[in-house]
Amino acid sequence: MALAGREVILAVTGSIAAYKAAYLLRELRRAEAGVTVVMTAHAREFVAPLTFRTLSGRPVLTDLFDPQEPPAVEHVALAERADLLLVAPATAHALARAALGLADDFLGTLLLAMRGPVLFAPAMDGGMWEHPAVQAHVGTLRGRGATVLEPGDGSLASGLTGQGRFPEVAEIVEAAERLLWPRRDLAGDHVLVTAGPTREPLDPVRYLTNRSSGRMGYAIAAQAVRRGAAVTLVTGPTHLAPPAGVRVIPVQTALEMRDAVLHAAETATVVIKAAAVADYRPGRLATEKIASKQDGLRLELQPTPDILRELGARKGDRFLVGFAAETHDLHEHAQAKLIKKGVDLIVANDVSRSDIGFDAAENEVVLLDRWGGAVALPRRSKVEVADLILDRVQELRRAVRAPQAT
Repeated sequence: MALAGREVILAVTGSIAAYKAAYLLRELRRAEAGVTVVMTAHAREFVAPLTFRTLSGRPVLTDLFDPQEPPAVEHVALAERADLLLVAPATAHALARAALGLADDFLGTLLLAMRGPVLFAPAMDGGMWEHPAVQAHVGTLRGRGATVLEPGDGSLASGLTGQGRFPEVAEIVEAAERLLWPRRDLAGDHVLVTAGPTREPLDPVRYLTNRSSGRMGYAIAAQAVRRGAAVTLVTGPTHLAPPAGVRVIPVQTALEMRDAVLHAAETATVVIKAAAVADYRPGRLATEKIASKQDGLRLELQPTPDILRELGARKGDRFLVGFAAETHDLHEHAQAKLIKKGVDLIVANDVSRSDIGFDAAENEVVLLDRWGGAVALPRRSKVEVADLILDRVQELRRAVRAPQAT
């Protein structure tokens, strides 16, 4: 993972959400990051430094002039050692001070000394986030290259409802990993990913679907955004949390997925169709629930649009990746699909096995490309498989461009 072995500074400012920074610290440590905590004077009104010292296993830095620190200028030394400075929670006051470059406390001087990535996770109350002054400071920070997350919507500490909640811990960790991801080779690309099953309704209660969990497509979307791409995820119904930083378009049916995909593909440079789209849908939708316990029920089905083939026919300069979920004759069926659909790369996986494929945490696939290449990826996590699929996409794209560059 991107955080393993990295040095992270967690700066906690004076918000009621300061207690959530303890949970954030725990997750950063679980990701094997080394974490040094810095606290402002107001943060110490909410949580004692002992809490963070216990969780981090390190001294907590609180004062610009601390007689316990070594003679080195610690804010400079700490900034030089750190891979990431994470301000969480970041109050409206903290954002303003950072934007103005005020440096009369430890955090202020640290922000000016830091040359690596800086990530702010805002938390504030009572409509403060929408105030023009706060938005101006956020714009200044983003303009300087800092990452400022959007706060969540919901109930606030005051009892009011609005935007200002501390972002989810998982979202903050994901953003930190994205900033430290070693490769940014998809920067400038728009990657369109599809994931999950579709649901084809029979009546207002029942529908036809399949066993796809969406895990593979979600993993690809998450890895693509970590590698710098702008990512659109068109997803059927799943129980998965959307990856941070990804534009998500939820759909239900194959027809809805087709419309969303064709629209999003207009600006995409890479399209990866990992969704398990239903091949058939009922010829007509019953307007009322079909009576149960009949002697038999005959369904008339009609084909759904072949989205992948349609994309292949209008591929243009886009790089197109399809998936072949098979239960037998994996290579033969995948090779036939590669040719029939007009794609650049097919990811073939055996879904007859319970340990890989549908709803499993791991996968084992074969990558077949239209230039005759075949790469087998032995069983591993779907996150690792996602990264290797993107590696292969980049290898093939570079190979295609190479003759044009000579």
